[in-house]
Amino acid sequence: MSLLDHELELLAPAKTAEIGREAILHGADAVYIGGPAFGARHNASNPIEDISSLVEFAHRYRSRIFVTMNTIMHDSELDLARKQIWQLYEAGVDALIIQDMGLLELDLPPIQLHASTQCDIRTVEKAKFLGDVGFSQLVLARELTLDKIRQIRAEVDTPLEYFVHGALCVAFSGQCYISHADTGRSANRGDCSQACRLPYTLSDNQGRVVAFEKHLLSMKDNDQSANLEALVDAGIRSFKIEGRYKDMCYVKNITAHYRLLLDELLERRPEFARAASGRTRVLFTPDVDKTFHRGHTDYFANGRQDDIGAFDSPKYVGVELGTVVRMGGDHIDVITNAPMANGDGLNYMNKRTTVGIQANKAEKLGDTEDGQRWRIFPNEQMAALPGLKVGTVIHRNRDHQWEAALHKKSSDRHVGLQLTLAENETGLRLSIIDEDGIVSTTETAIALQPAQNAEQADSGLRASLAKLGNTMFVADHVELKLSQPWFLPSSAINALRRDAVAAHEAARLAAWQRPERKAPAEPRAIYPDTQLSYLANVYNEKAREFYHKHGVQLIAAAYESHEEAGEVPLMITKHCLRFSFNLCPKQAKGVQGVQGQVKAEPMTLVSGDHTYTLRFDCKPCEMHVVGAMKPGILNSPPPSAVPYSPLVFHRKRPN
Repeated sequence: MSLLDHELELLAPAKTAEIGREAILHGADAVYIGGPAFGARHNASNPIEDISSLVEFAHRYRSRIFVTMNTIMHDSELDLARKQIWQLYEAGVDALIIQDMGLLELDLPPIQLHASTQCDIRTVEKAKFLGDVGFSQLVLARELTLDKIRQIRAEVDTPLEYFVHGALCVAFSGQCYISHADTGRSANRGDCSQACRLPYTLSDNQGRVVAFEKHLLSMKDNDQSANLEALVDAGIRSFKIEGRYKDMCYVKNITAHYRLLLDELLERRPEFARAASGRTRVLFTPDVDKTFHRGHTDYFANGRQDDIGAFDSPKYVGVELGTVVRMGGDHIDVITNAPMANGDGLNYMNKRTTVGIQANKAEKLGDTEDGQRWRIFPNEQMAALPGLKVGTVIHRNRDHQWEAALHKKSSDRHVGLQLTLAENETGLRLSIIDEDGIVSTTETAIALQPAQNAEQADSGLRASLAKLGNTMFVADHVELKLSQPWFLPSSAINALRRDAVAAHEAARLAAWQRPERKAPAEPRAIYPDTQLSYLANVYNEKAREFYHKHGVQLIAAAYESHEEAGEVPLMITKHCLRFSFNLCPKQAKGVQGVQGQVKAEPMTLVSGDHTYTLRFDCKPCEMHVVGAMKPGILNSPPPSAVPYSPLVFHRKRPN
């Protein structure tokens, strides 16, 4: 059951199996979750038993479960990885999301493989190669434009997946080594220290400060809400929400938000269908501003934008609520644009710092021409709130009442049934067919007695059969194929209905067909490059064997296993600080007196004790954050490798 070209899949994250179940109830057609080990979010691991229970729950709705094993692995870890993959397969998992090509050289079960975002899929050639070697789904780079996605889709028949919401890594995914260089914590090994969220000072080539202590590598959060239909038309079929570290409220809210958007699109576009079963009913109003975000951007989907950075703060400041109009000894008065509640989380900016407040008590004083006037009694003494004064703008990053609704039952999902009641030799037979065409039949032995009131007996039977309560089903149609109206005790009909529903759930699970592993193309695909640098993340001998088998001649070791020091790009990013501060030569082109002043390269980026050089590759419009490659940081021994050369970059295979 691979994703078909006419199916649109909403793919949600899950830190835990419990969150995964709620993602499905709130509309996810698939869920991705970390297994016991080898996930790129090492604090989001889950035991096999929990994943197995989530798989069974998901398959009832025809939703799929993907497990992330998207770190690069040392030779000594490959056997453990192989054993874990077999365990996941036996638990019913539908696909693995991976980046280490060494896994393709192992004795694996016939489980689908999806190419992780860390595979850095930005070109037609790379996408085509990965499809040809056996990947069933490709997670495209977040930096791709709609035009580039269209180009890839025109040449590649493998289903394409794209991040539509959540936190953005500033670097091309899989191409960031700054965490490892500074702390020994490798992002490609699942332990990113999030250096991109730190404050930095930017200086030009003459030492002049361009920006002081700003979060210059911190991006706003991805939000493709306005681009969903354009992404569908460009060829995306799986719409991925970021967030395996996010809490239950975030997953419920964002999944429901995109479910409603996709359902509206499906209503208008009957040529497309939902990738899983059931109808989702959301019991609250989703709002992307009310759960964690750093502001919103559609990043590069529609080309380079002026304002993609969250330079002021990497924290969640929430939604602007109002302005302080009076300071009291133990309270503040605020004119707000919305009602408040005790327990609301508030914040304001003091210079470059976000200061948080909890509203222990919120009293409405009345309505004004400008909004509502509220008196807030904070959890801190007024003297402990620096910079708070009349005129301060207050944001709300925790709406207590709205979140309280999400802590309750906030969505349900039902599969439609047609129920038919008929007689058999010993009593009654209840047949069920669902929206997926799955059929089950349940019989009961019962003495039939003619009904005295035919109309009442008919309506009572229909009502009892349609009473599906807290099950996963809803009765779309009830048909009575009886030779005459019968009097039937409600207890007997209720028991028959319960047995039939249980049998149909079992039939749905039995009818589930796990998607098959895609066979590699013949003849064997040739990789589009003849040489690979450390950027290819080759960390074990099996990965080396894979690339040699596919025509690569010279393979450098992964950054994590290097043996030599040197200056290299620690981060390659489409985000450009020259552009952000109007120092790009393309911006200055044609502006009198400006062109000759744009000599900002190299620029310098400083955070604490760490200094980096910024270099700019204007042809592909990329920024390289260059720093020292520091050998011998990781405890695990490196695999044998050809000597590292920082000058070895991808060399395209000649046509």
